[in-house]
Amino acid sequence: MIDGPHRALLVIDVQREYVDGSLPIGYPPLEQSLPNVKAAVEAAHGAGVPVVLVRHVDVADSPVFAEGSRGAELHDTVADAAHDLLMVKREVSCFAGTHLAAWLGERDVDTLAIAGFMTQHCDESTARDAADLGLSVEFLSDATGALPLTSPGGALSAREVHERTLVVLGSGFASVAPTDAWIAAVESGSALPGPNLWAATEAVRA
Repeated sequence: MIDGPHRALLVIDVQREYVDGSLPIGYPPLEQSLPNVKAAVEAAHGAGVPVVLVRHVDVADSPVFAEGSRGAELHDTVADAAHDLLMVKREVSCFAGTHLAAWLGERDVDTLAIAGFMTQHCDESTARDAADLGLSVEFLSDATGALPLTSPGGALSAREVHERTLVVLGSGFASVAPTDAWIAAVESGSALPGPNLWAATEAVRA
């Protein structure tokens, strides 16, 4: 019998700041992503997959996620959810300055599923770090989300930010899949199709 993935579900920064605070997620709409986050947590708990809730906290005078502020609180979607670890982070990646890597290693986790916010920021940074650590990464495309960005490099809508990030991650760093497909894989104990940079660059060779 082939042993399936040893998963953990990492739920990143599902906090009020991203729902009704200063950084409201724009795409996918919260009416879609928040129920999917909840469904993923419930499916993981039901299948015995460890659930890690992550909360980002900044210094007390920060404009967002300030220590003790309403925006830094977990949203109701996950605030009372069953979980195996509640972790506070102060950097972008969930691995930076935390004991997450050691915690996963102690439980023989080889596959890390990512849900939460923001797609291109804490989610992507964590996914890349996890891949560099040798973990298989699963990225829940409709249980994550982004907001519009404007920088010296240009401007992107929330949808453009989200979808472009998914394309890049899916090309070489993570298995990108909707929540229902991930839940089906969890329930069957099977792996999702992995990223494939060679296949992703086929158009260049055509």
